[in-house]
Amino acid sequence: CDCQVALRTPITSRKRRHTSWRCQTGTRAIGHGSATAAMGDVPPSCTIYVNNLNEKIKKDELKKSLQAIFSQFGKIVDLVAAKTYKLRGQAWVVFADVASAGSAMRTMQGFPFYDKPMKLAYAKTKSDATAKAEGSFDPAARDPTVRQKRKLESQKEERASQATRAEEEEPGSGPAPTIRTDPSAPPNEILFVQGLPEATTAQMLSMLFQQFPGFKEVRMVEAKPGIAFVEFDSETQASVSLSGLQGFKINPTHSMTLSYAKK
Repeated sequence: CDCQVALRTPITSRKRRHTSWRCQTGTRAIGHGSATAAMGDVPPSCTIYVNNLNEKIKKDELKKSLQAIFSQFGKIVDLVAAKTYKLRGQAWVVFADVASAGSAMRTMQGFPFYDKPMKLAYAKTKSDATAKAEGSFDPAARDPTVRQKRKLESQKEERASQATRAEEEEPGSGPAPTIRTDPSAPPNEILFVQGLPEATTAQMLSMLFQQFPGFKEVRMVEAKPGIAFVEFDSETQASVSLSGLQGFKINPTHSMTLSYAKK
């Protein structure tokens, strides 16, 4: 494994690969404060928060080694590590797409890195590199006052959303839509996905499933948060996706359960 060699061979001896290890963006800020917060409801993102790193490793060597072992999963657009007292033992790896980040999460969780098992989680905030690529970067969001105001607004909207859902679920509000699923349903091109965090969106799932050939679309069930349907061009392509993502952990408390939808 190339990544294991990278850990055992001094980085300075691998001169021919130094160029490929350099970050491809000059952006460095990632919103470190919120990345260490509770990860219970954090949806998949392009940015992976890495901690429990060996604090004795020099910053440059640490970044080059992280670049070497994570680049096998996809294009890395930014990698941030700091040696300040507050941020030591931590790093942020920003991939170009969510699928690459998800693959890295599944494979590298607990990987022994400089004699310590790495702990990985999706970052709670979007990296500056990702925001700039999407055209949504907002420098004002770094202002603590602005961030607190937006947090309060978000909490207010969430309470209003919960109240609306509670009213819709009251008796007499109409029957809930029937979900046509069956654990014994024969293989077909439509998958039924359960175990999703309520904050999951169709776009998030699309980025996760589009790594598989034949992906067509994601259909969320608005009246029942936590479930969705994913359609492929053929039964065979849907089967490959089911095998690849069965049990995939969206976050530490939510694992996806996939089955064939009943037609």
